[in-house]
Amino acid sequence: MLHSMTGFGSAVYKEENVSVSVELKAVNNRFFKLSLRITDGYTAMEQPIESLVRSVVGRGAINANVRISVIRETSGYQINSAILQSYAKQLTDAAAMLGRADYAVLLERLVTLPGVIVMEHEDNEGETEKIWMVLEKALSEALNALQTMRKAEGDAMEKDLAANVELLRQSIGRISVLAPRAAPTYRQKLKERIEKAMEEQPEHYRSPLVGDPDFVRELAIYADRCDISEELVRFQSHLEQFRAGLQSRESCGRKLDFLTQELFREVNTIGSKANDADITKHVVEVKTTIERMREMVQNVE
Repeated sequence: MLHSMTGFGSAVYKEENVSVSVELKAVNNRFFKLSLRITDGYTAMEQPIESLVRSVVGRGAINANVRISVIRETSGYQINSAILQSYAKQLTDAAAMLGRADYAVLLERLVTLPGVIVMEHEDNEGETEKIWMVLEKALSEALNALQTMRKAEGDAMEKDLAANVELLRQSIGRISVLAPRAAPTYRQKLKERIEKAMEEQPEHYRSPLVGDPDFVRELAIYADRCDISEELVRFQSHLEQFRAGLQSRESCGRKLDFLTQELFREVNTIGSKANDADITKHVVEVKTTIERMREMVQNVE
């Protein structure tokens, strides 16, 4: 069961005087990474938010936007007179410097500046707990929506990867059938080359080829060098592990990524050792398929 690392989820939850909206966007990343934007004054919520997201998402970069709105009685707010006076003086001085002393400094604009309006923190602990209860519900709902999208994309990738695994199985089967003929083919070619070379020599230099120790030794060395049986066994083993990974209920993106690298390494060795045109053709097909799989597993959680 695969999950894509890309997706989107959002939710809005309201309860009494508290309203919370959450937006989550997920993209590829080798590790878990959370970038959180939250309404000013609620930084204490960052750690529990990260813990909840991390409990659901194993890997990927998550961009979270959390907006919290709390409707309070007017008595719960105060004007910070010192900050208000500072803003007014700085703006008046700036207007004088620009030669536009007629610019009005409007209170309705000043109160929108940071720090002018402050909130009284009576019963802050109880309010924080209440806000977190609403936030947790909204965040959980957004995470469910995110995971639903990631799973849908993961299901599509799983089908595609399974089809590519079958292509690899067929291709490596054809290579396994062709592998035993590499040494006999080389033997025949080597024999023909030596016989041709001997025919070009004077009569008294010629010697029978069959049974010649140098010929037998050369053939034995080549047969050992072009033996790809170990690589074929390892390739098939990696392929079975990849197939099992597709069915795993755990996060397996890193494992699948590693296995595609190992598959590529084995087929590279097969291509370099097997001096056979037909095998080389199948090796190219296998590499192309593995490359497609590698691009897909980069987006698997």
